[in-house]
Amino acid sequence: MDKNLSARVNESVLLKIASLASRLRTSKRKIIESAIEMYGAKIESEQGTDVFDQTCGAWTRKETADQIVHDVRKEFQDSMTRHQK
Repeated sequence: MDKNLSARVNESVLLKIASLASRLRTSKRKIIESAIEMYGAKIESEQGTDVFDQTCGAWTRKETADQIVHDVRKEFQDSMTRHQK
């Protein structure tokens, strides 16, 4: 799903986007999206960013999966019976 983005940019940047879109016979949106993708790829290659290195540790837990499921089910059951007492 597409989202709207509103930003104040320098007029020279707008003229550059319009010029590129006209020369390449594409939309301004495509120019902006391509530029962001290229910039992101450049930053990732320069910094050596690895998504898995950054996020895999987030799932390390002290509890076992069985304990987590047990705790969540108990909380849910308690919430369902709270007003029945």
